[in-house]
Amino acid sequence: MPRKYWLMKSEPDVYSIDDLKKDGWTYWEGVRNYQARNIMRDEMQVGDGVLFYHSRIKPMAVVGIAKVSKAAYPDHTQFEPDSKYYDSKSKEDNPRWMMVDIEYVGHFDEPQTLADLKADEKLVGLALLRKGQRLSVQPVEAKHWKHILKRAGFKE
Repeated sequence: MPRKYWLMKSEPDVYSIDDLKKDGWTYWEGVRNYQARNIMRDEMQVGDGVLFYHSRIKPMAVVGIAKVSKAAYPDHTQFEPDSKYYDSKSKEDNPRWMMVDIEYVGHFDEPQTLADLKADEKLVGLALLRKGQRLSVQPVEAKHWKHILKRAGFKE
């Protein structure tokens, strides 16, 4: 299968690209949107590229890249009553929520801000730039992936 590309949003005060660099990898738990869950469960594969996006900060920006290091598996937090991600309707024999593992690849020297991305005509159609797009996990076309890395001066 050809490599696919994704954008994953995280609030930097919750988990930042610096945290990922320090940890080396993490599991991407707590996704509670069915469309984002379906992307992780049905489409993400080991080796896929991830644009790491800092949200709910000024300026919001793509700050680096990661890669999927483990395909989807049940999100354990859905079964933990003390977790903010607990889901009493989810059962271990039929889990509702999934997660993937991602691995740090690198930081961008210059974050690619949302405003800069919106102003770039070569990024027309990028899911992140669509009005009302709020998914924390979303697809990225190969042409957009390559262009964003080129903008950032990042070589894989």
